Amino acid sequence: MISIKDIAKEAGMSPATVSRVINGKKYVNPQRREQILKLIEERGYVPNKAARSMVLQRSYTVGIIIPSAFNMFQRQLFSVMEKRLGSFGYYTLFFFVNFNAESEDECLNRLKAEKLDGLIMIHEMKKPYFYEYLEKVKLPVVIATFCYGNIPAIHIDEENAAFEAISHLVNLGHRKINLLSGGDFSFGRQRMEGYYKALDAAGIERDERRVLFARWYSMEYGINAMREMLLRSRDFTALFAATDELAIGAIRALTDEGIQVPEDVSVIGFDDIEISNFLVPRLTTIHQPIGEIGEETALALHRQISGSNSVKQDRTLSYQLIIRESTAKVN
Repeated sequence: MISIKDIAKEAGMSPATVSRVINGKKYVNPQRREQILKLIEERGYVPNKAARSMVLQRSYTVGIIIPSAFNMFQRQLFSVMEKRLGSFGYYTLFFFVNFNAESEDECLNRLKAEKLDGLIMIHEMKKPYFYEYLEKVKLPVVIATFCYGNIPAIHIDEENAAFEAISHLVNLGHRKINLLSGGDFSFGRQRMEGYYKALDAAGIERDERRVLFARWYSMEYGINAMREMLLRSRDFTALFAATDELAIGAIRALTDEGIQVPEDVSVIGFDDIEISNFLVPRLTTIHQPIGEIGEETALALHRQISGSNSVKQDRTLSYQLIIRESTAKVN
C-alpha cells in the first residue's frame, strides 16, 4: 500500500510537506502542491480517513446534491468533481432530489443527520429555507451552474450565451425561430431571456406560440415536446433547444416526420455534452466548460473548508459557440 513516505520520497520532499497538501494546509509552493497531487492520483494513494478524522476533527466527506433524473451534462460534471475532490482526500456522498417539496425536505433532513465538511449543489432547490439552513449552520457550500444569494457559485453567462446562439441563427437568415425549453429553473429562464433579447435585437416580433416547455430537459421529453410543437404548427425554420438532450430528442422527432436537419430546420442546442459531436448531423451548440466548472467548484469548496483567504464568491467562466452541421442558411 502506498504511504505518505512513498509519495514524499518520489516527489523529493518531506512527508510533512505531503501531509500539508493532503490536509489542505497553506504555505506550500503551488508547483510543489500540483506535483504532489499528481503523484497522489497516479499512485492511487488513499489517506486513512478514520485517523485523519480523529486528529483533525473533520469527516473528510463532501456532499453533492444532484437531481434524481440527472442528465448527461450533470453526469459529466459530477464525475469531474468527484475525481478532483478525491485528489484532495475527500469522500463524496450523493444526495438525490426529485422535483417536489417532499423530496427537498427529505434531503434537508438527511443533510442534518450527516457530518459533512462541505456541500456542492448541482441541483437548484426551490425552498428558501433550504438555503437558510445552510447559512445558519455555516456549512461551506459552492454552487455549480446557477447562483443563489451570496453563496459562492461557478457558472457561465447563460443569457448572453443564448443571445449568441439565436444571433447565429439570425445571421443565417432565420426569422421563424422556435424555442424548446424545460422545467422552471433559473438557467432555463435566463436562456429564454437571451432568446427573446436576440429576437428584439434583430427586430423579430416576440411570439409566445413559438415557445414550448417540455416536462424535463431530456431526450425523451425532447421527442414528445417536438411532436407537440409540430402538431401546433410547422411554420418555423430554426429551433433553439435549451439543452443538448432536448435538441437531440427534437432532431429525432423531426427526422421521424421526414423533416431534414438542417435542410428544412436548423437546430442549435446548449451545453456541448460529449455525444453532441457524434450525432448525424453533428450538433451546433453552446459549449459549457464542463471540466473547468467541475474543477473550479471542487477547488473553491476545498479552499473554503481549509480556511483559505483566496475564496472567490462568484466566478463566471467563458462559453463558446460551437458551429457544426445542424445549422445552415435558411432556404
